[in-house]
Amino acid sequence: MSLLDGVPTVLFVHAHPDDETIATGALIAEMAARGIRVSLLTATRGEQGEVVRGPLSVLEGTDALTRERERELACAAAALGIGLADRFWLGTPPARAAGLAPRAYRDSGMTWIRPGLAGPADDIDGDALVRAPLAEVTADVAALIGQLRPALVISYDNGGGYGHPDHVRMHEAALAGSRAAGVAFAEVVQVGVDGATSGAGVAGAGAGAGAAEWFDLSAHLATVTAALRCHASQLTVDEGGGHIVHSGGQREPIITVVGLRLL
Repeated sequence: MSLLDGVPTVLFVHAHPDDETIATGALIAEMAARGIRVSLLTATRGEQGEVVRGPLSVLEGTDALTRERERELACAAAALGIGLADRFWLGTPPARAAGLAPRAYRDSGMTWIRPGLAGPADDIDGDALVRAPLAEVTADVAALIGQLRPALVISYDNGGGYGHPDHVRMHEAALAGSRAAGVAFAEVVQVGVDGATSGAGVAGAGAGAGAAEWFDLSAHLATVTAALRCHASQLTVDEGGGHIVHSGGQREPIITVVGLRLL
């Protein structure tokens, strides 16, 4: 049996606009095709992201970039099949703990430690996601889980996929919030360009407790490509298709093989 069998609703928890498409776009498209209702919680507007060189580069470091990334997320989510009523921002009700005033969590930024592995930025804003107490972030995630009551919550592995501090923080908060609500949690497992898999202790499908279930979702490549093109401030899609180029110049295949591992 697949862990998606009989699942009516799923909540994806991500850190920045474009993460939902880059990491899990094919999985979201697959769930939409299966008739599963997908909700998306995004923690920040990705304010610290570098901007692709070109017409949008003037937005880097400005408030206008925040609005652009909100627009891009709306475009991508619609392309993947996530309805307007199923998109949420962390810190904004219903993704805000009862009794707390609404707030916006800012992108914490990052630095590259080595190719493929990120670490904390040298200068982090006071209202950045990683500056907020984990208990507050968890309470906000838990508030939305309590409102939606999804059958499954999906987010990053404990390394945040590639180490981004905001990804790690959202893994921690989503896992803790899911457990507090008694809702199943699955981490995303991905195959790197070197064939290695993200996620500690990952095994092949069917290998018993703690194993990842793998999904070949190449049938959704066109849908994911369309959603990726929405994130024009952050990446470009190769004219030949099949690959993206990040704002920093890193090139990687479009992800269509994704693993899920229940924790």
